[in-house]
Amino acid sequence: MNLHEYQSKQLFADYGIPVPQGQVATTPAEAKAAATKLGGSLWVVKAQVHAGGRGKAGGVKLAKSVAEVEQHAKAMLGTRLVTHQSGAEGLPVDFVYVESGSSIERELYLSLVVDRASERIAVMASVAGGMDIEEVAHSTPEKILTLTLHPAAGIEDYQTRKLGFGLGLTGTTQGELRDILRKLVKLFRECDASLVEVNPLIVTKDGHVMALDAKINIEDNALFRQPRLAAMRDGAQEDERERRAREHDLNYVSLDGNIACMVNGAGLAMATMDLIKLHGGEPANFLDVGGGATAERVTEAFKIILTNKNVRAILVNIFGGIVRCDTIAEGVITAVKQVGVKVPVVVRLEGTNVEKGREMLIASGLKVVAATGLTDAASKVVKLAGAAA
Repeated sequence: MNLHEYQSKQLFADYGIPVPQGQVATTPAEAKAAATKLGGSLWVVKAQVHAGGRGKAGGVKLAKSVAEVEQHAKAMLGTRLVTHQSGAEGLPVDFVYVESGSSIERELYLSLVVDRASERIAVMASVAGGMDIEEVAHSTPEKILTLTLHPAAGIEDYQTRKLGFGLGLTGTTQGELRDILRKLVKLFRECDASLVEVNPLIVTKDGHVMALDAKINIEDNALFRQPRLAAMRDGAQEDERERRAREHDLNYVSLDGNIACMVNGAGLAMATMDLIKLHGGEPANFLDVGGGATAERVTEAFKIILTNKNVRAILVNIFGGIVRCDTIAEGVITAVKQVGVKVPVVVRLEGTNVEKGREMLIASGLKVVAATGLTDAASKVVKLAGAAA
């Protein structure tokens, strides 16, 4: 689950991490009032969306007067911001964050992320702050400093000194970085984060270190113990199909292809998508109905994948271990009848009650294409999708 910048900065402030003063606004009038309350002569108006690259897309604007703050807010609110991370449709701008301007001497990069290879928290830092870290990693990887934290020890002083020296910090700024790193690690652990990113982390002209931006991702599987953070979820920033799937305990991710997949088990789902690609097709989604799928959940899964207007064919690939094949067949039949599926459906069933499931599909009279194996299923669905395109 992603947090907005203003939510992330509130968490930073709660943990004592220095951030500029700012207020969130939902109307131009609120933005104007926020600037007036903050005072000063320079403000930054930031569109609040769950995507990077806002500045290049016009979602971050400097304002030198309260009237200009109101003008920028009016231009952003109610629109959809398209960035290189948002997709072609963009994301709705329902909030803007009005922040006091900062006096910047240097821009640095700092992040904490779960490193699944080492099974530890990894800390990354770079002198190339304010840039896309992916571009830095590609063009100048030597500018990225990386270390991992021992689960028991956390971040140690020698590690903070190593990062500080690598970033060119000395004296007071070195000490402030150490303090910020300790607090970020505490936040990361206590909030069950999967990513905490500060880009840029700035050194101000009066020699202090401050988080000018903040991005926090929370591990979905830990939200049951993070009710405060779960309440911060902004469903408007999420794919509608993914939101509906989550409500029905389905694991769904939208993709750009035209072949919808419905599979039980994440590994089998990935293998199914790989085979579709191998045969020249493009998956329209990742969808894992889970081991305990019911006919109702399968029906809902069909409804969700068919809201994607790009879908030209559907591949149902089920291995009946925990969930029985006849249960899946019942769900397929119910869904096709209820939803009125008008695209070809290829079904491959194996496992518990597979014969009964196949008999149910045949007896239904529906135009469902049976497949004898995964390779056969992938080949057939790619051909049918091509013919229907």
